[in-house]
Amino acid sequence: MSRGLPKKVKNNLDKCRSSAIAAVSTYNTPGLQFRVPLFLVLIIISWTAFFHAIFFRRHKNPWYRRRDSNRYVKIDGEPKHWDLSECLKQYFKGQHPPERRNLEFIIGLRNKIEHRHLPNLEPSLFGECQASLINLEDLLVEEFGSNYGLSDKLSISLQFSRLNTAEKRKATKRMLTGETKAVAQYIEKFRGKLDSEIIDDQRYAFNVFLVPKVANRKSASDVAVEFVQAKDLSEEELDRLQKLNVLIREKQIPIANLDYYRPNEVVQKLQEKVPYKVTMQTHTDAWKFFDVRPSYKSENPEATTPEYCIFNKTHNDYLYTKAWIKKLTKALSEPNSYKEITKRDPIEL
Repeated sequence: MSRGLPKKVKNNLDKCRSSAIAAVSTYNTPGLQFRVPLFLVLIIISWTAFFHAIFFRRHKNPWYRRRDSNRYVKIDGEPKHWDLSECLKQYFKGQHPPERRNLEFIIGLRNKIEHRHLPNLEPSLFGECQASLINLEDLLVEEFGSNYGLSDKLSISLQFSRLNTAEKRKATKRMLTGETKAVAQYIEKFRGKLDSEIIDDQRYAFNVFLVPKVANRKSASDVAVEFVQAKDLSEEELDRLQKLNVLIREKQIPIANLDYYRPNEVVQKLQEKVPYKVTMQTHTDAWKFFDVRPSYKSENPEATTPEYCIFNKTHNDYLYTKAWIKKLTKALSEPNSYKEITKRDPIEL
């Protein structure tokens, strides 16, 4: 597929791959204080060059036009190229797959930290950063062939830290002061608006647990770490991994209690949108039905579904997200779904 590519296409592909490799190298540099901001800048450059290569190959100049004419906007005599946001609009059109949501998150985060000091939030941002790299690799191979892949240029970084999840959360909370809150607020708002299908998709945020591999044959010990795709597993192996995933999957914990709602506020907002009567009992039935939080007597009150609900230790109560309100608005607006959740017939207002 790469044979005979025009010079502009090849140049942008070289820029794309070089920037991606530089982004990974920066992110994996131990002790580097601004590695996430630098990664964001470089991966955006890489993705932008990738899309420019695609448009040039399609004989479409990725340049802005003047509003009052069909002529191109120029800066220092050169056409002004589309930025990544415009590339997403031109490439995906009206579609919003996880890959696009991932890049929209990264663009917004880059804009948010442009004039701020980004706190040490790597643990909460790793999933989106890793997904952006994997998505780029997949699309490079899909659009231009395996010769333009990145996997042979990159390696798994070595890790020192074995901090448990609770310690990571405490460390993150200690940093949520001053300008940090603005960044945390952006992260929470963006994630809170996404549907669960997007949040759980590895193309939006790549999250894994590394499980020590026991090699019982020589060929299996050649690679220390390997990613196994679900399509390559037998039904028995897939079932075992799914059960393991349920047991050890680290949920994406919200960074701060930003834009969360108490139960009575949830009920009030639902009643404004749902055509049937919604009470506190309706809401209780809903969180039990969808199992988004444990019961009041639970010994582990933090075991919630963070996308929809978190436990507030300060007030010893639960708070709910915009995504939860959005989910219930849809579910309770359908009479059959309403009855299934509450075990009662809906009462029209």
